[in-house]
Amino acid sequence: MDIDRRTMLGAAAVALPLGTAAASPPSGPDDEAGWAEIARLYDLPDGIVQLENAYWGAMARPVREEYQRQVAEVNRQSSYYGRLRYGDDYRRVKVALADRLRISPDEIALTRNATEALKALIGQYDRLRPGETVLIADLDYDSMQAACAALAKRCGANLVRIALPEPASRQGLIDAYARAMDAHPRLRLMLLTHIGHRTGLMLPVREIVAMARAKGIDVIVDAAHSWGQADFALPDLDADFVGLNGHKWIGAPLGVGILHIRKGRIDTIGPDPADDGSHPDSVEARVHTGTLDFAAQLTVPTALAFQARIGSAAKAARLRALRDRWAEAVRGLDGLEILTPVDQSLACAITAFRIRGLTSVADNMTVARALLERHRIFTIHRAGPARGACVRVTPGIYSSMADMDAMAAALRDLVPRMAKRA
Repeated sequence: MDIDRRTMLGAAAVALPLGTAAASPPSGPDDEAGWAEIARLYDLPDGIVQLENAYWGAMARPVREEYQRQVAEVNRQSSYYGRLRYGDDYRRVKVALADRLRISPDEIALTRNATEALKALIGQYDRLRPGETVLIADLDYDSMQAACAALAKRCGANLVRIALPEPASRQGLIDAYARAMDAHPRLRLMLLTHIGHRTGLMLPVREIVAMARAKGIDVIVDAAHSWGQADFALPDLDADFVGLNGHKWIGAPLGVGILHIRKGRIDTIGPDPADDGSHPDSVEARVHTGTLDFAAQLTVPTALAFQARIGSAAKAARLRALRDRWAEAVRGLDGLEILTPVDQSLACAITAFRIRGLTSVADNMTVARALLERHRIFTIHRAGPARGACVRVTPGIYSSMADMDAMAAALRDLVPRMAKRA
């Protein structure tokens, strides 16, 4: 018996059933009818406005159906497939990902999430020496800050944490990193978060990477939230080391991440301690996960195909329009701070706000709870910004302008009642 390649790798499924939305893409970010057709391909929770879409992204129904098919098929074929055929399909999935990212397939390996990819890049970075410095920022992901701290401690290096400017501007962000580089002449490694999970601030990564490279400083980029939210491919960042996620904004099943090491830089990241050493120069040798969810990986090209039907530029424009609909409607409301700038090069879907005087985690849990209980809008509090905790608002591709109007109306109701007098 042989296994039909299309049975297992329905990835590039020729007849991907995307319905009317695929046949007639929205004409622009404000084409509510066109985006409603896409929204109908998602199954969402009843009775709430779902504005916490950054944890992970719901799969569109055609992607979910492909995943369920793959789960059944992998289970049926079990070890016969895993031992004899999975390797070929894994390489095909890598080719699909590399094509979308505009890099070579031998520059990536699949992981279970971006955290796992970044943990390998940080933890196995082998150029750090005693007395040198690692730089992180207040808006970096907590686990990645911890990984950098552990690396610095192990190597006898210094850890420096800066607070990014709030409010932020493009030049202000570039200047903040330039000052940090000048202040720490033994800076060896920097962590940059392309789009932060707390406030949605999008860094001008390419410019900061160029400054760092000119000074001999390596940069690891956390792109967990940016790939599929913003419109870019890896050459646009010009970074040597990147961790990405497939199950947030690309809409693949949970359990898909990507580790990227630029060709020529592989020796900067040591192999995973569990690697057997048989392929020391491969990116795969830098991460050892054990058995992964085969079905999740096999569904990736279908998720990519679904996203391609929408178009990354069109999707990013829609997400920004959704964000602007609520955020710019209430920017300037007395007692309210919108933490993400107006500048569209510094923001996409994710945005956060803070009500005046409410800076603790408990305060912002209360605000998020009030949005849910009083207005049936689901958001999430976030801690970590230097100037205090906040509430994160994240529309998805299935959100409507009416949802955004509801968010703005809810803030007009809550802020005057909850803001503390200066």
